[in-house]
Amino acid sequence: MIDLHTHSTASDGSYTPSALVSRALDAGLSVLALTDHDSVSGNTEAAAAASVAGIGFLCGVELDIDWKPGECHLLGLGLSSSHPELAERLEALNRDRTNRNREIAAKMREAGIDIDIERVEALAAGGTVGRPHFAQFLAETKVVKNRQQAFDRYLAKDRPFYIERNSISLDEGISAIRASGGLPVLAHPLSLYVSWGRMAEVLAGFRDRGLAGIEAWHPGARIADCERLEKLARELGLFVTAGSDFHGEARPDRRLGRTAGRRPIDDRYLPPELAALLS
Repeated sequence: MIDLHTHSTASDGSYTPSALVSRALDAGLSVLALTDHDSVSGNTEAAAAASVAGIGFLCGVELDIDWKPGECHLLGLGLSSSHPELAERLEALNRDRTNRNREIAAKMREAGIDIDIERVEALAAGGTVGRPHFAQFLAETKVVKNRQQAFDRYLAKDRPFYIERNSISLDEGISAIRASGGLPVLAHPLSLYVSWGRMAEVLAGFRDRGLAGIEAWHPGARIADCERLEKLARELGLFVTAGSDFHGEARPDRRLGRTAGRRPIDDRYLPPELAALLS
């Protein structure tokens, strides 16, 4: 089995990069990619652990791309370096994230919640602070029963504590990933909220702007939709990947090496273009 979409404590995952690799080894994975949100800080540690464990490793990242009405996330897989262009994009994204977190905290205070931003930052354990950490804080302080309720009531889009993000453009994301030696892959395409009638046109446009592949298989999608996305990608000349979008305890419903329908991720979802970038 392989897994080309995972997260560590360098963003909003529960496990350190090395602990993630250890769990991947226990799960029987032969190839792993670390794709933290707007961060490459965990890649060095994970790559070293993967080398010791004998697991093929792809340095990666997941970038937030400006898109409406849905969400567009771009995986960068097989990064060979943090090129200045990518570093600048990540710095801008994280600067915006910091400002956003301050605004979320301010909204909580206005609502009468005694928010301790230092405690929220501690929950991130040195990683990128985001909404999942605010959700955890709300659960731990008994404002809500659990993290999911925190999102449903307060932190999801159109909820009281939601703040819109400033994201980079698709062209900026693709350029930064390719400048760092990686290949850009569209994560969970159904999050775009594009109708099936327009999907081929949208994906063809992304391809023409430099997209290399799509993550057709994701645990948030139905098997039938994944099969449809895979067929469409191959028709468009895009390679196909699959991932678990593993976050650890933050998302216990997602398991390493498993994707839609809890299917094991076969190594046929490691295209030759990415296999050539393995460390």
